[in-house]
Amino acid sequence: MAHFAHTSTTATLAFLILLLLYSSESILSDEHGLESSPVPDSDVDLLEFPLNLEYLEAEFFLYGSLGFGLDKVAPNLTLGGPKPLGAKKAKLDPFTRDVIEQFAWQEVGHLRAIKKTVKGFPRPQLDLSAKSFADVFNLAFGRVLKPPFDPYANSLNYLLASYLIPYVGLTGYVGANPKLQGSTSKRLVAGLLGVESGQDAVIRTLLYEQAWMKVHPYDISVAEFTNRLSDLRNKLGKAGLKDEGLVVPKYLGAEGKISGNVLAGDEYSVAYDRTPEEILRIVYGSGDEHVPGGFYPKGADGRIAKSYLQNE
Repeated sequence: MAHFAHTSTTATLAFLILLLLYSSESILSDEHGLESSPVPDSDVDLLEFPLNLEYLEAEFFLYGSLGFGLDKVAPNLTLGGPKPLGAKKAKLDPFTRDVIEQFAWQEVGHLRAIKKTVKGFPRPQLDLSAKSFADVFNLAFGRVLKPPFDPYANSLNYLLASYLIPYVGLTGYVGANPKLQGSTSKRLVAGLLGVESGQDAVIRTLLYEQAWMKVHPYDISVAEFTNRLSDLRNKLGKAGLKDEGLVVPKYLGAEGKISGNVLAGDEYSVAYDRTPEEILRIVYGSGDEHVPGGFYPKGADGRIAKSYLQNE
């Protein structure tokens, strides 16, 4: 009887050990993405569309901090897409350069993560020239800035130019998340959203610290620059208030109690959402998802973006 009890206990322990090992492997697989559930067909387009912005961010941050882009650090991710126009190394102070380089490598990781989940598409033609940014700033102010705004001239200019980028991506992820069906898709977008939001928060914080500083040689404050850029995105997006500068009327601040606005959010301080159509209107600079331009002179890629270009 004692022998039977010993054998039974041994068998039970062995079973529990195997169960724990299986559970540990499952947890590790989930945590590190070694295994994932299939991506529903309905999710594919929504996961591929953000590649347009991730390519833009990766190239702008890589060139700005290092002076070269994906063609040098990860050519396989471009899938043979054309080299960006006008991108170059910015004149950054050591601290800003370090932060921007961190962003750059994060964006490379984002491209890998998306392409690991869906097929993706080649890097679209990007226009990251100083003129392309100057056109956006001119549009924001409703006049031609003299001299033309140059994002690569110094750290402050570069941060103001960077203000244009991660926020648009994060609102897109917020908008896409409730439309996704698969758990793998939701996990990916939640993870991308977390880091994009962090990048935007860092950029806004660094600018907020200098909110009332005048941007040389325009004699216009940093806060006013951000307000104008946010107003422009609202206008181009054509979907109401989804963008806010660093200093807002108190009624638009958190709980209607404060004008400082280091993080943008709705009346409940919840992140705004945007659709792919709204994003295309903004990044094209045309206010029309059918009319490419701005940072995407030949239009964005992927089925969603191409569906609007084909209607022309």
